[in-house]
Amino acid sequence: MANKPTADRAGTAATLQRGKACLRCRKRKMKCDGVKPACQQCVRAKKGDGCEYDDGKGKTRTQLLKETISKLEDRVRELETPSGVPASVMLFDPHDFSGSSPDSFGSPDSTYLSAFPTASDSSASPSTSWSQLQGAASPLVGGPSLNDMFFDERHSPFQPSNDASVMLLDIFAPHARQCGLEIDMESLRQSVALPITEQRHSTFLNAIYLWACFVSRPEPLSQNEDHYLQLSLDALPDALQTGNFIDAIRASCLLSMYFLSNGRLAEGAYHASAAAALADQLRLGRQSELEDVKCMKAGAYEAERIFAFWQVFNLDRCWSVVLQKQPVLTDGPAPRSMITVPWPQEIAEYKMGHVSSSQVPTIQTFLSGSISANGFSSAALRVKASALLSQAHRLADKCYPGMKVSAQFIEEINNLEHVIALFCSTLMPIDQLDTLLLEEKYSTIVAHTLAQTAVVFLHRFFAAENQTSNEKCAQAARICASMIKRIGEKEFGFLDPVIGPSWSWVADSVVSRLDRLEMSWPLSDTSDVRAELATFAFAMSTISLHFPVVAPALSRVQKRLV
Repeated sequence: MANKPTADRAGTAATLQRGKACLRCRKRKMKCDGVKPACQQCVRAKKGDGCEYDDGKGKTRTQLLKETISKLEDRVRELETPSGVPASVMLFDPHDFSGSSPDSFGSPDSTYLSAFPTASDSSASPSTSWSQLQGAASPLVGGPSLNDMFFDERHSPFQPSNDASVMLLDIFAPHARQCGLEIDMESLRQSVALPITEQRHSTFLNAIYLWACFVSRPEPLSQNEDHYLQLSLDALPDALQTGNFIDAIRASCLLSMYFLSNGRLAEGAYHASAAAALADQLRLGRQSELEDVKCMKAGAYEAERIFAFWQVFNLDRCWSVVLQKQPVLTDGPAPRSMITVPWPQEIAEYKMGHVSSSQVPTIQTFLSGSISANGFSSAALRVKASALLSQAHRLADKCYPGMKVSAQFIEEINNLEHVIALFCSTLMPIDQLDTLLLEEKYSTIVAHTLAQTAVVFLHRFFAAENQTSNEKCAQAARICASMIKRIGEKEFGFLDPVIGPSWSWVADSVVSRLDRLEMSWPLSDTSDVRAELATFAFAMSTISLHFPVVAPALSRVQKRLV
């Protein structure tokens, strides 16, 4: 009995039946012992993870991958044709807002995603915190996850398969402008099928995949956020070492926006400053000093570096205001320190080879009141709004109690207010927002809001003592409130996250006005002002479901309404 081999030994010592060897041994015509999960040949060759069997008793990794992709494709088709999907898990078509209109504003029954808890759900309420939503079980748990996919020798360990990449890009596409990214999405989709050496750098691609997962909350795809975040961070040093500076800058901007939107301000500030410092070091803002910067294709060079710079500019100027810090990008009077890169144009213009060239100081000329013939694209208008917000905040920072207001300071305020009025005249009127394409509508709402926030910055210090300043703050708040009422609840998830802090600043001015009215004598009717404040509370509450950074400011507004 002692000398009798065990069943396992007998099984491995005997010659395997035909077709029972692992795929690797079969391909190399090597003797295989058939041990699972990895035979000795594969273990000795340090290929244990790649040892696969196709003997009818189990599925190979390739088969599992194909099945997972098939499930994901079926899921995408379900979401595109939601008529047969249960209401408890149904997502919305980002291009179909037939069920959401200004008339639904404030409706307690309307929700951004039907997968979110509704007012009638006994397990949750509209006041459910984001942390509770993150921990809640998704109705799709148990479905396919990108973590279930396996990488093979054709794909970088930093990237998913081609099909998964395209799926993630399709999810991300409607949100590209939301996180500040102007890019030719069709070219990007096609590029993921190219060899690794011809694709965009993995730090940039994984930052995009991270955002695709982020905007999918609370669906199971969001469980992959940490995965793609780590991949993007891990690949960032390689992008810098290999000279892929444009991709490194754009990835850093996306990472910063991700952190900032989630209230992780220190990490967001770090990546924003890094992106701005690198762009400044490379002199991307200077028209004539861009020859040494690499891009994926020579034909896309001009558009890429222009879009990259203005992406950094928007991030640096707007979020420096939020973070109460000085901007990193310089725009001084000296030729080597002023921004002269042309205004960003529509992607179609660059595809046709239309690239403007100018050595004039782009931002300084705009702030002086001059109007450029090339500065009316959606991307350019967004940049101008950022410049106005930053400049107004710079002037507001000069104010302090007991200061002596000089004639020069008043002139600076009046001049900037004139520029803001000119800028607003170039935007689509608020009552015509619904005639725009969705992406244009969202960009225009953000541009309008930033401009009105700039007006509030200019006048809030004087509003208590000066009736004109008080009325200008009130008018800016009314304009913002009227825009909020034109945003369907499904649309809040497509707005630039910076609109949340902007609403909070305008709401603060409404709170100050309400305080003054309640302390005045004779007593005034405050119902309209309170209704206005409730509008901002609703907007901030809705957008905080997507961008937790708004939550602290929302709490202040809600307390004032009690």
